[in-house]
Amino acid sequence: MKRLSVILLLCLLFSTAFVVGKAPIQQPTYPDSLRSVWFYTEGIKSNAITGDSAKAQQLFEEAIRRDSNYAPAYYQMAVNRLETDPEKAVEWARRARQLDTTNKWYHRFFGQALLTARKYNEALDVYEQLCKVDPKEPNNYRILAALYEIHQKPYMALITLDSAEIRFGRIPVLSAMKRHLLVTTHQMDRAIKEAQAIVAETPYEQQHRVALADLYAIAGKDSLAKVEYAAAWKIDSTSLEMQMALEAFYANKKEYRSLLEITRKLFLSEKLPVEEKIKRFEHLTARTSFYRQYYLQLNGLISILAIRYPQNKQVVKLYAKHLIASGELEQALALYKAQTTATPPEEEFFHEIINIESYLQRPDSVARYVDRALQLFPNRPDFHISKGNILHYTKRYDEAVETYKHSLQYADTDSLRSVIWNLIGDAYQYQKEKIQTDSLAKPATRKKKAQKVAKACYDAYERSLHYNKENVSTLNNYAYFLALDSVELEKALVMSSRVVELTDNNPTYLDTHAWVLFKMGRTAEAKRIMQQAIALDGQKSTELLVHYGDILFVLKEYFLAETYWRKALEKGYDSQAIVQRIEKSRKEQSKK
Repeated sequence: MKRLSVILLLCLLFSTAFVVGKAPIQQPTYPDSLRSVWFYTEGIKSNAITGDSAKAQQLFEEAIRRDSNYAPAYYQMAVNRLETDPEKAVEWARRARQLDTTNKWYHRFFGQALLTARKYNEALDVYEQLCKVDPKEPNNYRILAALYEIHQKPYMALITLDSAEIRFGRIPVLSAMKRHLLVTTHQMDRAIKEAQAIVAETPYEQQHRVALADLYAIAGKDSLAKVEYAAAWKIDSTSLEMQMALEAFYANKKEYRSLLEITRKLFLSEKLPVEEKIKRFEHLTARTSFYRQYYLQLNGLISILAIRYPQNKQVVKLYAKHLIASGELEQALALYKAQTTATPPEEEFFHEIINIESYLQRPDSVARYVDRALQLFPNRPDFHISKGNILHYTKRYDEAVETYKHSLQYADTDSLRSVIWNLIGDAYQYQKEKIQTDSLAKPATRKKKAQKVAKACYDAYERSLHYNKENVSTLNNYAYFLALDSVELEKALVMSSRVVELTDNNPTYLDTHAWVLFKMGRTAEAKRIMQQAIALDGQKSTELLVHYGDILFVLKEYFLAETYWRKALEKGYDSQAIVQRIEKSRKEQSKK
């Protein structure tokens, strides 16, 4: 009769437990000894049926308040909080384990909680105990071996895995760990024997043959590695794991033709994500020498990507860069232009079109695409700047200045504002030169206009330096034009000296510095610096050659001066200006 009463009581408990909702937790009317069980059971149902973990947590806490030694509630609270609060989960899991030391579930979960909380020292002790009290669970050995490795005890890890192998036989995941540890402890022969044994047991499992081949490769036994790779290839030549293993092997051995052949197969595979293919191509083309040597193979790889992923923007960019590197500018341009109708539009494609068309000196096309870009991206300052550059290139300096000034309202950094004001200063300078060469205007008018524009130019450079006092381009241009006008030469010298300090042997900047010194009458210093600029430039710039000739002329080194002027003439410098210089040199020489 007593037994029947207990059964009826438990039936009543479970029938009432299925009443769910937001109502307050009702106090059960059962004896005190069963109240914790009731709250615990309600918590389990709240978790499993309604998914209300917060309410479940309240119920478990109430169960513990009723009975502070109720281990199941501690265990469930730890399970609920493992991901969100691992420290608290460890505390509750430890309590459950202490209250019921015979429960293997609690013991295992305590170890899991310690791992999640990264308490590896304590976890090591727990898993050492687990391997003793729960020796039939292979996972305990795996985790214990990993913990030994973390604690830099690889030999203890190997002993643990050997023990597991004796008890369970070979388990692939444990065997893989064992091979790894044998390699890290420089026991290559044992690692190879381990892999050979697995291959002998399962000769048609491809991953085991690949693992053996990898070990042969590490050991420098390339011929044996190739035999095993070939055997694995026969099992399944389409396996991504197989192909990637071969790719790594050929890369390590620097067998690049074979590497590119296997990479081609990877590019043809649908199993490898396009993002991984892009990374591989970028890596392979990082070195110019490699690109040049294996151009045909690389061309084949990028062609595969372009055909298979024509809408992928990253692939389009890579293919266009490849075409540019191949000298196929028109094809690259056509590819970029085809993408300008895409939705949503890609800003970078317009930049590339503008850059290529500018390089090809086709201002009309540049202007057309700049206007289209401004319609799509009206708040982008770089497109407004590009429009100003076109106006500057076509010598419409007034309009260029206005366009540059308009772009300032979109500039969001002082650095960019400094760049724009430098461009404005440059436009004013070219406008001044245009005024000075206007043969239709009266000399007095030309002079007055030129002075006004020169002031605007210098004001623009001052504004540029206000936003960035170390804008190298502004400092250089400002100093050079002051020297040309022979004004504020001390200020020009400070600026040109600063440019030389901020840069690394740039011939153009050295030329400016030398020219300022020359204008100040410090001709010997100017000669020394100009020699350095000429050497660094490789005698490519006609401007530098003419400047050096001018300095030599003042130093009365007439023969050398004429030599450098003639070199400038050969490279396309204005012939009339060179003839005038040579005539002047001859007159000076005739005076002797």
